[in-house]
Amino acid sequence: MIQTDILIIGAGPTGLFTVFEAGLLKLRCHLIDALPQPGGQCSEIYPKKPIYDIPAYPEILAGDLTDKLLEQIKQFEPGFTLGERADTIEKQDDGTFIVTTNKGTKHQAPVVAIAGGLGSFEPRKPPIPNIANFEDKGVEYMIKEPELYRDKDVVIAGGGDSALDWSIFLTDVAKSVTLIHRRNEFRGALDSVDKVQELKNEGKLMLITPAEVKGIVGEEKVEGVLVEQKDKEPFTLPCEHFIPLFGLSPKLGPIANWGLEIEKNAIKVNNALDYQTNVEGIYAIGDVNTYPGKLKLILCGFHEATLMCQSAYKRIHPDKKYVMKYTTVGGVDGFDGTRKEAPKAVVKAIN
Repeated sequence: MIQTDILIIGAGPTGLFTVFEAGLLKLRCHLIDALPQPGGQCSEIYPKKPIYDIPAYPEILAGDLTDKLLEQIKQFEPGFTLGERADTIEKQDDGTFIVTTNKGTKHQAPVVAIAGGLGSFEPRKPPIPNIANFEDKGVEYMIKEPELYRDKDVVIAGGGDSALDWSIFLTDVAKSVTLIHRRNEFRGALDSVDKVQELKNEGKLMLITPAEVKGIVGEEKVEGVLVEQKDKEPFTLPCEHFIPLFGLSPKLGPIANWGLEIEKNAIKVNNALDYQTNVEGIYAIGDVNTYPGKLKLILCGFHEATLMCQSAYKRIHPDKKYVMKYTTVGGVDGFDGTRKEAPKAVVKAIN
């Protein structure tokens, strides 16, 4: 039986950052993830995807973000159960929980933090009749290695952040990049929309809207796509790669059977307080939760993890009063005995 203070289900960015915030409170963490390595989607689906909304990083690759988070939490010595899915949860008479994986590994903790991102997922595929024939032959639903597109003609379809970000990124890699979206308006960040328009005006990117890809052209591999554009005749656009980025179809998996309140495939939480679910002692943070005004951003997951850990401390130590100290003043004590001191100038100014 693996015992810990906070059992974190999901080792993506939010789950990893939870270890840091818990470590500041001297709470130990253990993480469970069905993937064979930490990082969640950042490691498994788009390790080379640039992320722009992490403080202090104008741009950081998803895989590099995972590496930085692992470096940050190393001092707090978290445990990992990787390659196993959290299947069942049982509340004990003493208020703790026992979570058992699909391989029978048991974990016990007074607090469970579900940070499972989108849960188990698969890419949403466009309704193109022959698209399955070209999967891994020029059709990709996610980008893991940008160098695959070096000096190639690439067509991307989609209107969200992934489609916009990858269109921008690949203009410096591919021979040509064409972005196709069925509407004139995009769902992504306004700054990314402006950047795409700027690249179009500079002739570095072709933008076709409103339009849709209706077919794949080729024999053994992708040689082009059939495009239908409003008020125009359908035409074939030559390319070597077609990348439809329409997001992921999420599934909560076994977590959906844990007696938690679910809304639109996400776990409802009390965001006014501590992101606790309807079951006391079980929290949900990051993309897996929902509440009024929810934004599915890594940044928001970090915030939710911070408040959740404060609540978890009170649950684990109801008789202790914790006084929050700025890490710039008190430094950071690791479980391995190491200590990172605050800058002397800051300490002196405050003292």
